[in-house]
Parts: sequence; structure tokens; C-alpha cells
Amino acid sequence: MYEDGYCPDHVVHRGRAVPLALCERERAGAAGLAALYVLTQAATEEFNDLEAAFEAAGSEIETVARDETAGDFDFVARAYGFPEADVAELIATREW
Repeated sequence: MYEDGYCPDHVVHRGRAVPLALCERERAGAAGLAALYVLTQAATEEFNDLEAAFEAAGSEIETVARDETAGDFDFVARAYGFPEADVAELIATREW
């Protein structure tokens, strides 16, 4: 998203912080897939909150950003030992 001129770097940087913070929370160890979904859905809500910042910068959370964000959440789930995680469930609270 940094390479896409449509996405303002300062907002993308805030969006980048969301999955990084998710990793910090997951590092404590989610007690199963249901607990992981709670963490990822809360992180998704944090990403939802960035919509206003994107709009204020003349942008939006568009298709590429949505796909990349979903992929980031899938990557985190797999990296922490949940290859069976359903991406749609990981980001079920999305508003984008």
C-alpha cells in the first residue's frame, strides 16, 4: 500500500500498526482458535476506525487495501499455528 499513491503513507503506517499490535497480543498465546478470532476481530475493528483518516486524506480502504489486510490477518493466524483459521471469520467485524 505504500507504493500506491492513492493510499496516504501516514494512514497506511497507522494501518500497518494494527497487525503488528495483533502479533504482540497473540505472542501471549491465544488459547485456541476461538480466542484468536476474538483478537483478530478486535484488531479488525481498529482497522475499521481508520476509514475516517483515509477519507480525510482523500482516499479510502479500497479493494487492494482490503485484500492486503485480509492477507495480513491470515498470515498472522498461520504464523501463530492456526492454519485452519477462516479468513472471513478472522475479519468478520470488518466494515470494508
